[in-house]
Amino acid sequence: MNRGAGTGLIAFGLVLIVLGAILDFAVTVTATGFNINTVGLILLIVGIVAFLAGLVVVFTASSRRSVIREDVRQVPGGTSRVIDERDNLAS
Repeated sequence: MNRGAGTGLIAFGLVLIVLGAILDFAVTVTATGFNINTVGLILLIVGIVAFLAGLVVVFTASSRRSVIREDVRQVPGGTSRVIDERDNLAS
């Protein structure tokens, strides 16, 4: 995974945490067979787990590295320059 996936997971976790906290602490509704506070608690827990998983991905993902190699050679007509650019993406 890359860091972009980790930041998306962090944002998704934060949204779930906010929704879960609102449903758990701010809503008072009584219904038979369905408890909105329990749904809020579940969303809160899932949001915390997603947020922590996103942090793990961000801190363990490798960053993108560019390598530029320049080769200058003397040839009969003058100098020849070869530039080799590569993006190393570690998985």
